[in-house]
Amino acid sequence: MVADDLSRMSLTEISGAIAKREVSSKEVVQNTLELLEQQGTSLNCVARLFPEDALTQAEMADHELSSGNSRGPLHGVPLTHKDMFYRKGKITACGSRICENYTPSITATALIKLDSSGALDIGRLNMVEFAYGLTGHNEITGNVRNPLNPEHITGGSSSGPAAAVSGNLSYGSLGSDTGGSIRFPASCCGLVGMKPTYGLVSRYGAMPLSFSLDHIGPLTRTLLTVPC
Repeated sequence: MVADDLSRMSLTEISGAIAKREVSSKEVVQNTLELLEQQGTSLNCVARLFPEDALTQAEMADHELSSGNSRGPLHGVPLTHKDMFYRKGKITACGSRICENYTPSITATALIKLDSSGALDIGRLNMVEFAYGLTGHNEITGNVRNPLNPEHITGGSSSGPAAAVSGNLSYGSLGSDTGGSIRFPASCCGLVGMKPTYGLVSRYGAMPLSFSLDHIGPLTRTLLTVPC
């Protein structure tokens, strides 16, 4: 498939293409990493990528599929996430200079569940510092730009996820919503953003802002993707 065709596919469409082996997970990951490296800078949406890990995971996903084993609809699909979800041994900066070298000793439950479903974690995306703000502005990492109109805000605090998914650089992303931080960026960038029922998605291993108000949920391009 042509690279542009791959990037424009929804999560549901790319999942189906991988499952039918019309394209390999490794090809999709390579294309996504290239887009994030080349175009992520102009949107300022990328915090850091995990290229070596991602390609290794993609090869494993392809091997499993070739053996007739699939973990589900997310098998082999690359995803990127807001820079506040802990993965053991990987820096989680939370959009702040204070945490720029923080390396957690645990992995977020939400990420563990995505891992078990076959999804590939290929990197972290910029956010408002400590998830506290609705504009998408960050004086430390710089402001994330709206791919629909660079003169407009992305909304926050899940600014990087909104820009990457809307800009066809990522198929989907986990964000957090305490007072609109998934829903507002989704609205600004023409996406579907879901704030699940409180407690439905575990907050363990995600940077806390308000223990009684934090919700973890997805940002995607289409409503059909959300049930995945």
